[in-house]
Amino acid sequence: MRFEKINYTIVIVTSILLFGCKDNITSKQNTEIEKDTSYTAYTNPVMWADVPDMSITRKDDTFYLISTTMHLMPGAPVMTSKDLVHWEIASYVFDSLTDTPKYNLKEGTVYGRGQWASSIRYHNGEFYVLFSPNDEPFKSYFYKSKDPKTGNWELISRMKHFHDASLFFDDDGKVYAFYGTGELTELKPDLSGVMPGGIDIKIFERDSTETGLLEGSQVVKHNGKYYLLMISWPRGEPRRQLCYRADNITGPYEKKVILESEFAGFYYAGQGAIIDDVNGNWHALIFQDRNGVGRVPLLMPVTWEDGWPMLGDEFGKVPLHDTIPLKPHDTGRHIVESDEFNSDKLKINWQWNHNPINNAWSLIERPGYLRLKTNRVVDNLYLAPNTLTQRMEGPTSTGIVSLNLSGMKDGDRAGFAAFNGDSGILRISNEEGKKTLRMVTNVVALDPNTKAVTNVEEDIKESVEINEDIIYLKIEGDFNVDKDIAKFYYSLDNKKWTQIGPEFKMIFDWRRLFMGTKFAIFNYATKTSGGYIDVDYFHYERHPENLVPFQ
Repeated sequence: MRFEKINYTIVIVTSILLFGCKDNITSKQNTEIEKDTSYTAYTNPVMWADVPDMSITRKDDTFYLISTTMHLMPGAPVMTSKDLVHWEIASYVFDSLTDTPKYNLKEGTVYGRGQWASSIRYHNGEFYVLFSPNDEPFKSYFYKSKDPKTGNWELISRMKHFHDASLFFDDDGKVYAFYGTGELTELKPDLSGVMPGGIDIKIFERDSTETGLLEGSQVVKHNGKYYLLMISWPRGEPRRQLCYRADNITGPYEKKVILESEFAGFYYAGQGAIIDDVNGNWHALIFQDRNGVGRVPLLMPVTWEDGWPMLGDEFGKVPLHDTIPLKPHDTGRHIVESDEFNSDKLKINWQWNHNPINNAWSLIERPGYLRLKTNRVVDNLYLAPNTLTQRMEGPTSTGIVSLNLSGMKDGDRAGFAAFNGDSGILRISNEEGKKTLRMVTNVVALDPNTKAVTNVEEDIKESVEINEDIIYLKIEGDFNVDKDIAKFYYSLDNKKWTQIGPEFKMIFDWRRLFMGTKFAIFNYATKTSGGYIDVDYFHYERHPENLVPFQ
């Protein structure tokens, strides 16, 4: 059954009495933290941007979330919130990965690979992260930090590959990784390796209703029972969120569907995590595929029914609007932000496409500007080093860049893109001293094994000759239901804007980049390296008022 909405004060008191201590928080900590009976209203998705494969932990009244960013560097973003509604980026677990030259866009690429579904846990005063790149050499990474807000993450160890893993610290001091489709491996307590002679088994086999992998393992322990959350794609049925439950960590496990819900005209939601708050209430963040913008987090209540964590509202559906019984906490920082480039450090919101070449960009050579220098001759955007990205957001959002082109060399190409496997691009080409702005589309083909770029299909939609060294470029994205449309504009005075080229249809393709579309600033050489552009600013606006209600 599902309960009607009732007074949260009763819920809070009852939850504390019945449920006691929760995952990674001791009973003593719960009693020492001041209880909060305020409310925060929210509308789903709470982050209308590409934040997939969420894992969550908590220290006191602060939540920590980690997500997947694959080939983008720095990687493994850790976000913080006190109300599960307002999120900001605290740090990245690593600056770069160096397992293969492909991370440097050499001998292939890591598009759609790199850092995959991570697990974050707070335990005994430290935070721990586990992830396994979905690429050779197929080994996992373990990191730790006393405070993710400082960004001081320390690599502890590398060991066997754990697909879509959940790190778990049990009450008896033992440590495990749940991964794959019901696989369990015991680790050494210091996470230096697999425990010799420890548990290394399959805890269940999928039943006849399931097909393929059951992915996205996330584990909590509640009232002495083990709860393993996973997603499945049963044959002929929609995506759904499962829970496997057992009294012992090795099983036997029983299964229940805890969420099966489409939402707001998009696909069924599935994959994420559940977490308790300081008041004893439980909540879930589950992502939903939303085409061009990527995979977005949906917040929903968790109701414990007969010992099962049931997700969604009283009808078992994802709520469009709801309240969470926590005090609103909006710091004014967001996961996508404007940047004037007036610091000697990039804002934390930026990520490079693959590892950057650090001697080919600067914030100090011309103070107040980001200088992007060409450093390698390539023939397309997908192989261009030092392409700088931020997420695009729904329902609609706008990005504007101001570029100074005076340092471009013959053959250089610079501009602003809605970047993905299918990209819409505003590109300025310097050809024998003449600059031309083109709105073009690119469709990349990748080798399925090495992810090497095998072909880029280009279509020039419109061209305009440019006689100025300063140009302003604008991209508008609309991610409402059945939209996923980008529009492109330019200006020479930042006042009069002219649309260039047609509307561009943004898509999501897991076979190639496996990410939502990103704003991307780029500059690359096709003939001789050494040219540069100066980026004066990136101005960004999200437009929540442009939401088109689903009918």
